[in-house]
Amino acid sequence: MPSLASKAVQMPASPIRKLVPYAEAAKKAGKTVYHLNIGQPDIETPAAALEAIHQLDHKVLEYSHSAGFESYRQKLARSYQNQGIPVLTEDILITTGGSEALIFGLMTACNPGDEVIIPEPFYANYNGFAVMAGLHVVPVTAHIEDGFALPPIAQIEVKITPKTKAIIICNPGNPTGYLYTQQELEQLQLIVQKHDLFLFADEVYREFCYDGAKPFSTMNLSGIEQNVVMIDSVSKRYSMCGARIGALISKNKEFMAAALKFGQARLSPPTVDQIAAEAALDTPQNYFDEVVAEYVARRNIMVDGLNSIPGVFCPKPSGAFYCVAKFPVQNAEHFCQWLLEEFSYEGQTVMMAPANGFYASPDAGMQEARIAYVLDQAHLRSAVECLRVALEQYPGKTNS
Repeated sequence: MPSLASKAVQMPASPIRKLVPYAEAAKKAGKTVYHLNIGQPDIETPAAALEAIHQLDHKVLEYSHSAGFESYRQKLARSYQNQGIPVLTEDILITTGGSEALIFGLMTACNPGDEVIIPEPFYANYNGFAVMAGLHVVPVTAHIEDGFALPPIAQIEVKITPKTKAIIICNPGNPTGYLYTQQELEQLQLIVQKHDLFLFADEVYREFCYDGAKPFSTMNLSGIEQNVVMIDSVSKRYSMCGARIGALISKNKEFMAAALKFGQARLSPPTVDQIAAEAALDTPQNYFDEVVAEYVARRNIMVDGLNSIPGVFCPKPSGAFYCVAKFPVQNAEHFCQWLLEEFSYEGQTVMMAPANGFYASPDAGMQEARIAYVLDQAHLRSAVECLRVALEQYPGKTNS
Protein backbone atom coordinates (compact mmCIF):
# COMPACT_ATOMS: atom_id res chain seq x y z
CA MET A 1 0.00 0.00 0.00
CA PRO A 2 1.47 3.42 -0.91
CA SER A 3 2.19 5.77 1.99
CA LEU A 4 0.24 8.93 2.55
CA ALA A 5 1.63 12.43 2.19
CA SER A 6 3.16 13.86 5.34
CA LYS A 7 0.69 16.77 5.17
CA ALA A 8 -2.21 14.31 5.31
CA VAL A 9 -0.74 12.64 8.38
CA GLN A 10 0.01 15.97 10.08
CA MET A 11 -3.40 17.46 9.31
CA PRO A 12 -5.15 17.90 12.69
CA ALA A 13 -8.66 16.65 13.34
CA SER A 14 -11.21 19.32 14.16
CA PRO A 15 -11.77 19.72 17.92
CA ILE A 16 -15.17 21.12 16.98
CA ARG A 17 -16.29 17.96 15.21
CA LYS A 18 -14.16 15.15 16.69
CA LEU A 19 -16.78 14.18 19.28
CA VAL A 20 -19.57 13.96 16.70
CA PRO A 21 -19.72 10.12 16.82
CA TYR A 22 -20.42 10.29 20.56
CA ALA A 23 -23.14 12.89 20.01
CA GLU A 24 -24.75 10.72 17.34
CA ALA A 25 -24.68 7.74 19.70
CA ALA A 26 -26.26 9.85 22.45
CA LYS A 27 -29.08 10.87 20.13
CA LYS A 28 -29.68 7.28 19.08
CA ALA A 29 -29.95 6.45 22.77
CA GLY A 30 -32.79 8.97 23.00
CA LYS A 31 -30.94 11.88 24.60
CA THR A 32 -31.46 15.51 23.64
CA VAL A 33 -28.04 16.97 22.83
CA TYR A 34 -27.56 20.73 23.15
CA HIS A 35 -24.97 21.58 20.50
CA LEU A 36 -22.70 24.23 21.95
CA ASN A 37 -19.71 22.88 20.03
CA ILE A 38 -20.16 24.58 16.67
CA GLY A 39 -20.87 28.11 15.51
CA GLN A 40 -23.98 27.30 13.50
CA PRO A 41 -26.43 30.10 14.32
CA ASP A 42 -30.18 29.47 14.36
CA ILE A 43 -30.75 33.10 13.33
CA GLU A 44 -32.76 33.36 10.11
CA THR A 45 -30.84 34.22 6.95
CA PRO A 46 -31.83 37.70 5.68
CA ALA A 47 -34.91 37.67 3.47
CA ALA A 48 -33.08 39.54 0.70
CA ALA A 49 -30.60 36.70 0.26
CA LEU A 50 -33.23 33.97 0.21
CA GLU A 51 -35.43 35.96 -2.15
CA ALA A 52 -32.54 36.32 -4.60
CA ILE A 53 -32.25 32.53 -4.71
CA HIS A 54 -36.01 32.02 -5.07
CA GLN A 55 -36.18 34.55 -7.92
CA LEU A 56 -33.21 33.10 -9.78
CA ASP A 57 -34.10 32.81 -13.46
CA HIS A 58 -30.72 31.90 -14.95
CA LYS A 59 -30.87 29.39 -17.79
CA VAL A 60 -27.20 28.54 -17.21
CA LEU A 61 -25.27 28.64 -13.91
CA GLU A 62 -22.11 29.97 -15.49
CA TYR A 63 -18.65 30.53 -14.06
CA SER A 64 -18.01 33.92 -12.53
CA HIS A 65 -14.75 35.81 -12.89
CA SER A 66 -12.09 34.07 -10.79
CA ALA A 67 -12.09 37.11 -8.51
CA GLY A 68 -15.87 36.91 -8.17
CA PHE A 69 -18.64 38.78 -9.94
CA GLU A 70 -17.65 42.41 -10.46
CA SER A 71 -21.09 43.62 -9.41
CA TYR A 72 -20.67 41.87 -6.06
CA ARG A 73 -17.16 43.20 -5.52
CA GLN A 74 -18.28 46.75 -6.33
CA LYS A 75 -21.22 46.54 -3.95
CA LEU A 76 -19.07 44.95 -1.24
CA ALA A 77 -16.48 47.70 -1.57
CA ARG A 78 -19.20 50.35 -1.12
CA SER A 79 -20.40 48.50 1.97
CA TYR A 80 -16.92 48.66 3.51
CA GLN A 81 -16.59 52.32 2.59
CA ASN A 82 -19.88 53.05 4.36
CA GLN A 83 -18.31 51.53 7.48
CA GLY A 84 -15.25 53.75 7.15
CA ILE A 85 -13.05 50.94 5.81
CA PRO A 86 -11.09 52.17 2.75
CA VAL A 87 -11.56 49.25 0.34
CA LEU A 88 -11.81 49.47 -3.45
CA THR A 89 -13.24 46.90 -5.86
CA GLU A 90 -9.76 45.89 -7.04
CA ASP A 91 -8.72 45.18 -3.43
CA ILE A 92 -11.18 42.26 -3.19
CA LEU A 93 -10.90 38.62 -4.24
CA ILE A 94 -14.10 36.63 -3.61
CA THR A 95 -13.34 33.17 -2.26
CA THR A 96 -15.13 29.94 -1.43
CA GLY A 97 -15.57 30.83 2.23
CA GLY A 98 -13.25 32.69 4.56
CA SER A 99 -11.26 29.47 4.90
CA GLU A 100 -10.19 29.57 1.25
CA ALA A 101 -9.34 33.25 1.64
CA LEU A 102 -6.87 32.50 4.41
CA ILE A 103 -5.43 29.47 2.60
CA PHE A 104 -4.88 31.55 -0.56
CA GLY A 105 -3.44 34.36 1.54
CA LEU A 106 -0.94 32.19 3.38
CA MET A 107 0.19 30.44 0.20
CA THR A 108 0.61 33.83 -1.48
CA ALA A 109 2.59 35.43 1.34
CA CYS A 110 4.63 32.55 2.73
CA ASN A 111 7.10 29.91 1.62
CA PRO A 112 7.07 26.35 3.01
CA GLY A 113 9.04 26.39 6.24
CA ASP A 114 8.12 29.97 7.12
CA GLU A 115 6.67 30.79 10.53
CA VAL A 116 3.41 32.53 11.44
CA ILE A 117 2.78 33.93 14.91
CA ILE A 118 -0.74 33.52 16.28
CA PRO A 119 -2.08 34.51 19.72
CA GLU A 120 -3.63 31.38 21.21
CA PRO A 121 -6.24 30.05 21.72
CA PHE A 122 -7.16 30.56 18.06
CA TYR A 123 -9.63 29.19 15.52
CA ALA A 124 -8.53 25.57 15.32
CA ASN A 125 -8.53 25.41 11.53
CA TYR A 126 -5.63 27.89 11.42
CA ASN A 127 -3.51 24.86 12.35
CA GLY A 128 -4.86 22.98 9.34
CA PHE A 129 -4.37 25.91 6.97
CA ALA A 130 -0.75 26.20 8.13
CA VAL A 131 -0.20 22.50 7.42
CA MET A 132 -1.65 22.95 3.91
CA ALA A 133 0.77 25.81 3.24
CA GLY A 134 3.73 24.02 4.85
CA LEU A 135 4.08 26.60 7.63
CA HIS A 136 5.04 26.42 11.28
CA VAL A 137 2.65 27.99 13.80
CA VAL A 138 4.41 29.88 16.59
CA PRO A 139 1.90 30.50 19.38
CA VAL A 140 1.88 33.34 21.88
CA THR A 141 -0.40 32.42 24.75
CA ALA A 142 -3.25 34.63 25.93
CA HIS A 143 -4.63 33.70 29.34
CA ILE A 144 -8.17 33.20 30.52
CA GLU A 145 -7.39 35.11 33.73
CA ASP A 146 -6.78 38.20 31.55
CA GLY A 147 -9.93 37.63 29.52
CA PHE A 148 -7.71 36.51 26.61
CA ALA A 149 -6.40 40.03 25.99
CA LEU A 150 -3.54 40.41 23.50
CA PRO A 151 -0.33 39.16 25.16
CA PRO A 152 2.28 41.86 25.85
CA ILE A 153 3.96 43.00 22.65
CA ALA A 154 7.37 42.06 24.07
CA GLN A 155 6.19 38.44 24.31
CA ILE A 156 5.17 38.55 20.65
CA GLU A 157 8.31 40.28 19.39
CA VAL A 158 10.63 37.82 21.09
CA LYS A 159 9.06 35.08 18.95
CA ILE A 160 10.12 36.78 15.70
CA THR A 161 12.92 35.00 13.81
CA PRO A 162 14.34 35.32 10.27
CA LYS A 163 11.68 32.77 9.24
CA THR A 164 8.74 34.78 10.60
CA LYS A 165 6.54 35.99 7.76
CA ALA A 166 3.19 36.89 9.29
CA ILE A 167 1.04 37.44 12.34
CA ILE A 168 -2.55 36.15 12.30
CA ILE A 169 -5.32 37.53 14.49
CA CYS A 170 -9.09 37.07 14.68
CA ASN A 171 -11.04 40.12 15.81
CA PRO A 172 -13.52 39.68 17.47
CA GLY A 173 -12.02 36.33 18.31
CA ASN A 174 -13.04 32.77 17.76
CA PRO A 175 -12.91 30.92 20.20
CA THR A 176 -12.73 33.54 22.96
CA GLY A 177 -15.01 36.37 21.82
CA TYR A 178 -12.30 38.86 22.83
CA LEU A 179 -12.33 42.15 20.91
CA TYR A 180 -8.92 43.76 20.39
CA THR A 181 -8.89 47.48 21.09
CA GLN A 182 -7.52 50.07 18.68
CA GLN A 183 -4.60 50.50 21.06
CA GLU A 184 -3.76 46.78 20.96
CA LEU A 185 -3.89 46.79 17.17
CA GLU A 186 -1.64 49.86 17.04
CA GLN A 187 0.89 47.97 19.18
CA LEU A 188 0.82 45.15 16.62
CA GLN A 189 1.22 47.74 13.89
CA LEU A 190 4.57 48.82 15.34
CA ILE A 191 6.17 45.37 15.18
CA VAL A 192 4.60 44.58 11.80
CA GLN A 193 6.16 47.77 10.48
CA LYS A 194 9.48 47.22 12.24
CA HIS A 195 9.95 43.66 10.94
CA ASP A 196 8.04 44.11 7.64
CA LEU A 197 5.61 41.27 8.30
CA PHE A 198 2.19 40.49 6.89
CA LEU A 199 -0.70 41.02 9.29
CA PHE A 200 -3.62 38.71 8.53
CA ALA A 201 -6.81 39.86 10.24
CA ASP A 202 -9.85 37.58 10.31
CA GLU A 203 -12.69 40.07 10.82
CA VAL A 204 -15.69 37.89 10.02
CA TYR A 205 -17.48 38.68 13.33
CA ARG A 206 -17.21 42.48 13.00
CA GLU A 207 -20.96 43.06 13.26
CA PHE A 208 -21.18 41.23 16.59
CA CYS A 209 -19.77 43.57 19.23
CA TYR A 210 -21.46 44.17 22.58
CA ASP A 211 -21.82 46.58 25.50
CA GLY A 212 -21.02 49.60 23.35
CA ALA A 213 -17.75 48.14 22.06
CA LYS A 214 -16.78 49.18 18.53
CA PRO A 215 -14.60 47.15 16.18
CA PHE A 216 -11.50 48.77 14.70
CA SER A 217 -10.46 47.31 11.36
CA THR A 218 -6.81 46.61 10.61
CA MET A 219 -7.50 48.17 7.19
CA ASN A 220 -7.57 51.51 9.06
CA LEU A 221 -4.05 51.15 10.46
CA SER A 222 -1.96 53.82 8.76
CA GLY A 223 1.56 53.07 7.61
CA ILE A 224 1.15 49.33 7.03
CA GLU A 225 -1.41 49.36 4.22
CA GLN A 226 0.82 47.09 2.12
CA ASN A 227 1.19 44.60 4.98
CA VAL A 228 -2.44 44.11 6.00
CA VAL A 229 -4.60 41.31 4.63
CA MET A 230 -8.22 41.14 5.79
CA ILE A 231 -10.28 37.95 5.75
CA ASP A 232 -14.06 38.19 5.58
CA SER A 233 -17.08 35.93 5.09
CA VAL A 234 -20.87 35.96 4.85
CA SER A 235 -21.21 32.81 6.97
CA LYS A 236 -21.84 34.32 10.37
CA ARG A 237 -22.70 37.91 9.45
CA TYR A 238 -25.81 36.83 7.57
CA SER A 239 -26.27 33.39 9.13
CA MET A 240 -25.34 31.88 5.76
CA CYS A 241 -22.82 29.22 6.78
CA GLY A 242 -23.85 26.98 3.90
CA ALA A 243 -23.20 29.74 1.37
CA ARG A 244 -19.47 29.33 1.01
CA ILE A 245 -18.58 32.91 0.17
CA GLY A 246 -15.65 34.77 1.68
CA ALA A 247 -13.26 37.51 0.66
CA LEU A 248 -9.51 38.11 0.62
CA ILE A 249 -8.82 41.84 0.84
CA SER A 250 -5.62 43.87 0.65
CA LYS A 251 -4.29 47.18 -0.69
CA ASN A 252 -1.12 45.33 -1.76
CA LYS A 253 -1.55 45.04 -5.53
CA GLU A 254 1.34 42.59 -6.00
CA PHE A 255 -0.11 40.35 -3.32
CA MET A 256 -3.61 40.47 -4.83
CA ALA A 257 -2.38 39.75 -8.35
CA ALA A 258 -0.53 36.69 -7.09
CA ALA A 259 -3.49 35.50 -5.00
CA LEU A 260 -5.72 35.74 -8.06
CA LYS A 261 -3.65 32.98 -9.69
CA PHE A 262 -4.75 30.62 -6.93
CA GLY A 263 -8.30 31.76 -7.61
CA GLN A 264 -7.87 30.99 -11.29
CA ALA A 265 -6.63 27.49 -10.45
CA ARG A 266 -9.91 26.72 -8.71
CA LEU A 267 -11.79 28.52 -11.53
CA SER A 268 -14.38 30.55 -9.59
CA PRO A 269 -16.37 30.85 -6.39
CA PRO A 270 -19.92 29.41 -6.51
CA THR A 271 -22.35 31.39 -8.66
CA VAL A 272 -25.62 30.96 -6.75
CA ASP A 273 -24.00 31.74 -3.41
CA GLN A 274 -22.47 34.94 -4.81
CA ILE A 275 -25.91 36.04 -6.00
CA ALA A 276 -27.29 35.47 -2.50
CA ALA A 277 -24.32 37.22 -0.87
CA GLU A 278 -24.69 40.26 -3.12
CA ALA A 279 -28.37 40.50 -2.27
CA ALA A 280 -27.59 40.13 1.44
CA LEU A 281 -25.75 43.46 1.32
CA ASP A 282 -29.21 45.08 1.17
CA THR A 283 -30.02 43.74 4.66
CA PRO A 284 -31.33 46.64 6.79
CA GLN A 285 -29.53 47.73 9.95
CA ASN A 286 -32.43 46.71 12.15
CA TYR A 287 -31.67 43.05 11.27
CA PHE A 288 -28.25 43.40 12.89
CA ASP A 289 -29.62 45.42 15.81
CA GLU A 290 -32.04 42.60 16.62
CA VAL A 291 -29.40 39.89 16.16
CA VAL A 292 -26.92 41.70 18.41
CA ALA A 293 -29.56 42.17 21.11
CA GLU A 294 -30.38 38.47 20.92
CA TYR A 295 -26.73 37.44 21.20
CA VAL A 296 -26.22 39.74 24.18
CA ALA A 297 -29.13 38.03 25.95
CA ARG A 298 -27.77 34.59 25.05
CA ARG A 299 -24.26 35.53 26.15
CA ASN A 300 -25.52 36.74 29.51
CA ILE A 301 -27.53 33.56 30.08
CA MET A 302 -24.57 31.36 29.22
CA VAL A 303 -21.69 33.27 30.79
CA ASP A 304 -23.52 34.33 33.94
CA GLY A 305 -24.89 30.81 34.26
CA LEU A 306 -21.46 29.24 33.92
CA ASN A 307 -19.95 31.59 36.48
CA SER A 308 -22.71 30.67 38.92
CA ILE A 309 -21.53 27.03 38.90
CA PRO A 310 -18.97 26.33 41.66
CA GLY A 311 -15.45 26.04 40.26
CA VAL A 312 -16.27 27.34 36.76
CA PHE A 313 -14.76 30.56 35.39
CA CYS A 314 -15.75 32.22 32.12
CA PRO A 315 -14.72 35.76 31.13
CA LYS A 316 -17.50 37.75 29.48
CA PRO A 317 -16.69 38.27 25.78
CA SER A 318 -17.23 41.55 23.95
CA GLY A 319 -17.85 40.06 20.52
CA ALA A 320 -18.62 37.07 18.28
CA PHE A 321 -20.82 34.38 19.84
CA TYR A 322 -18.29 32.19 21.61
CA CYS A 323 -16.79 31.97 25.05
CA VAL A 324 -14.12 29.80 26.62
CA ALA A 325 -14.79 28.47 30.11
CA LYS A 326 -12.42 26.84 32.57
CA PHE A 327 -13.93 23.84 34.35
CA PRO A 328 -12.89 22.15 37.61
CA VAL A 329 -11.74 19.03 35.75
CA GLN A 330 -8.32 17.63 34.89
CA ASN A 331 -9.12 16.95 31.26
CA ALA A 332 -11.90 18.88 29.53
CA GLU A 333 -11.89 16.56 26.51
CA HIS A 334 -12.61 13.60 28.77
CA PHE A 335 -15.34 15.64 30.47
CA CYS A 336 -16.90 16.54 27.09
CA GLN A 337 -16.84 12.90 26.00
CA TRP A 338 -18.28 11.76 29.35
CA LEU A 339 -21.15 14.22 28.95
CA LEU A 340 -22.14 12.48 25.73
CA GLU A 341 -21.36 8.88 26.64
CA GLU A 342 -22.38 8.54 30.26
CA PHE A 343 -24.30 11.59 31.46
CA SER A 344 -27.94 12.48 31.14
CA TYR A 345 -30.11 14.90 33.06
CA GLU A 346 -33.83 14.62 32.35
CA GLY A 347 -32.92 13.04 29.04
CA GLN A 348 -30.60 15.89 28.08
CA THR A 349 -26.88 16.48 27.73
CA VAL A 350 -24.45 19.02 26.29
CA MET A 351 -21.84 18.95 23.53
CA MET A 352 -18.89 21.35 23.81
CA ALA A 353 -15.57 21.70 21.97
CA PRO A 354 -12.49 20.87 24.11
CA ALA A 355 -10.32 23.99 24.07
CA ASN A 356 -6.99 22.19 23.91
CA GLY A 357 -7.54 21.86 20.15
CA PHE A 358 -7.59 25.66 19.87
CA TYR A 359 -4.03 25.91 21.20
CA ALA A 360 -0.75 25.07 19.47
CA SER A 361 1.16 24.74 22.75
CA PRO A 362 1.07 21.15 24.05
CA ASP A 363 -1.13 20.61 27.09
CA ALA A 364 -2.50 24.16 27.02
CA GLY A 365 -6.18 24.71 27.72
CA MET A 366 -6.62 21.23 29.15
CA GLN A 367 -9.29 22.41 31.63
CA GLU A 368 -11.09 24.63 29.12
CA ALA A 369 -13.89 24.20 26.58
CA ARG A 370 -15.23 26.50 23.88
CA ILE A 371 -18.95 27.17 23.91
CA ALA A 372 -20.96 28.65 21.05
CA TYR A 373 -24.06 30.34 22.46
CA VAL A 374 -26.02 29.93 19.24
CA LEU A 375 -29.10 28.18 20.66
CA ASP A 376 -32.28 29.90 21.77
CA GLN A 377 -32.45 31.26 25.28
CA ALA A 378 -34.54 28.42 26.74
CA HIS A 379 -32.15 25.79 25.42
CA LEU A 380 -29.17 27.71 26.76
CA ARG A 381 -30.74 27.78 30.23
CA SER A 382 -31.29 24.01 30.01
CA ALA A 383 -27.70 23.51 28.86
CA VAL A 384 -26.36 25.48 31.83
CA GLU A 385 -28.47 23.39 34.21
CA CYS A 386 -27.16 20.21 32.58
CA LEU A 387 -23.58 21.38 33.17
CA ARG A 388 -24.38 22.28 36.77
CA VAL A 389 -25.72 18.81 37.49
CA ALA A 390 -22.99 17.12 35.45
CA LEU A 391 -20.22 18.71 37.50
CA GLU A 392 -21.87 17.45 40.67
CA GLN A 393 -21.66 13.91 39.29
CA TYR A 394 -18.48 13.89 37.20
CA PRO A 395 -15.90 11.53 38.73
CA GLY A 396 -12.94 13.54 37.39
CA LYS A 397 -13.84 16.79 39.14
CA THR A 398 -11.00 18.68 40.86
CA ASN A 399 -10.99 21.18 43.68
CA SER A 400 -9.74 24.03 41.49
